[in-house]
Amino acid sequence: MKVSIITPSFNSAKTVEETIKSVLGQSYKDIEYIIIDGGSKDKTLEIVNKYKDKISKIISEPDKGIYDAMNKGVKLASGEIIGILNSDDLYADEKVIEEVVKTFENYDVECVWGDLVYFTDDPNKIIRIWRSSDYKEGLFEKGWVPPHPTFFVKKEVYEKYGYFRLDFKVASDYELMFRFLKKYKIKGKYIPKVLVKMRAGGNANKLKNIIKGNLECIRAWKVNGFKMPFYTPIFRFFRRLPQLLKI
Repeated sequence: MKVSIITPSFNSAKTVEETIKSVLGQSYKDIEYIIIDGGSKDKTLEIVNKYKDKISKIISEPDKGIYDAMNKGVKLASGEIIGILNSDDLYADEKVIEEVVKTFENYDVECVWGDLVYFTDDPNKIIRIWRSSDYKEGLFEKGWVPPHPTFFVKKEVYEKYGYFRLDFKVASDYELMFRFLKKYKIKGKYIPKVLVKMRAGGNANKLKNIIKGNLECIRAWKVNGFKMPFYTPIFRFFRRLPQLLKI
């Protein structure tokens, strides 16, 4: 079972090498690694090209943002399973993809996800953890959403139900997971372990983008034919509160 991993990047010279090494160091070997760069002006491509013999596809051109880059990667991918790892994130250990594939095989599901931890400079110094759970109806109403960097999906799901919407600027990943799990009810399975280490302090965790993201989450319900309950933003706020306090 081939797994395609997509890394969108833009001016990521400070972090992209750690990301690349975490992918290339996986024990599971049937991996297609795709890097979609937005036309970086720093040394990102110089670093990426050090590993070009081990990277399946490298694209560098201007794009319409990170979700456009993700869509390009998904459409280029030839793997049955697709994962997305941003250029400042890391897989938690070398067994992550092996565990993901095993879960797909053992449970006959269309997507899987797990837990995520945050760090600042040192990946070994964890500052907080995002624990997820299996999905059941009603959880989105309570502000639940899987950590997107841990979300692996079969390519056929993208082909059937669509890609990242570019009219969502900070919460297109939320809209996509909502669409797949809530609207189309694809079968998923939670892996109760940390799959990804995420560098804290990115754009998604800035206060103005948290506010914008919450507004986009409300719109995600609407464009998919649902009305968000009045209490859902409150639940979402308290789920994000540790990030607000960190800021």
